[in-house]
Amino acid sequence: MHSDSGGESMSTAGRDKAPLSALVVEGGAMRGIFAAGVLDAFLEADYRPFDFAIGVSAGATNLIGYLAGDHGRSRRILLDHARRADFIDWRRYLRGGHFCDISWLWHASYKDEPLNIQRYTENAVPLYAVTTSIVSGQACYMRVTPHNMHEVFPASCAIPVVYRNFPPVNGEPMTDGGLADSIPVNWAYRQGARDITVVRSRPRGYRKRVGPAPKFIKQFFHDHARLFETVLERGERYNRALDFMDSPPEDCRISVIAPPKQFPVKRFTQEADLLEKGYAYGRALGWKFLCDGIGIDTPVSAAE
Repeated sequence: MHSDSGGESMSTAGRDKAPLSALVVEGGAMRGIFAAGVLDAFLEADYRPFDFAIGVSAGATNLIGYLAGDHGRSRRILLDHARRADFIDWRRYLRGGHFCDISWLWHASYKDEPLNIQRYTENAVPLYAVTTSIVSGQACYMRVTPHNMHEVFPASCAIPVVYRNFPPVNGEPMTDGGLADSIPVNWAYRQGARDITVVRSRPRGYRKRVGPAPKFIKQFFHDHARLFETVLERGERYNRALDFMDSPPEDCRISVIAPPKQFPVKRFTQEADLLEKGYAYGRALGWKFLCDGIGIDTPVSAAE
């Protein structure tokens, strides 16, 4: 387990050979339906040029479906399991339970929508998921394996306050990776990536507001001082990642696929028609990226 200060790194030998290509996917709960569409377009085009991938929260769970070659899996989960009361329930939350039961969502969807773990392993493209240590408040970049994924994914997705537990990974309590590193593009660069594709869950131009945290947030973190500092600094870190993407180092190319300004899906959107629209936007813009940047012909179905 490694924090932002040290970081779980790609092998030194791999970085010395040639520049790497990386895929970075932002989280955002139900807004992840956009990335689901983008990554399905990539699978339809058999577009898998990446040396490694890194995702945060819903971005990480989207990526495991892509790397396992399971077309449509993320869309089905978001339109089915993620809309059930077993996952989101205000009344349960008011009674002291979870608003979003992340553990249930991961394990139930894994059972009902099995991942092709063998294909993920054989593809040999490592996936890293970001979690946040509640002890240090720092980002941890966890390489996902068949042995640790049932710990890592719930931890990366565990949005504080709405999910009341801190899932342990290797015995260390963790929470939502988006608190410490929402768009880990800088980490990808530090690992040797010089051609980076970023799939956003927010439209271009979006920046986080920087200001004091609400009082109820402070109460939730009263036993976790370092984690609360991370929460307070989140907006600044998020906007610095945007600055890095807008003005990358001279030796780095960054391509961004982002939802349009009229994107209809919010963090906890439950309406099936809005989620379908969000998926369609992602798939269409995924194909646009492939056609404009790679020169792949768009199938008729992608234009519908």
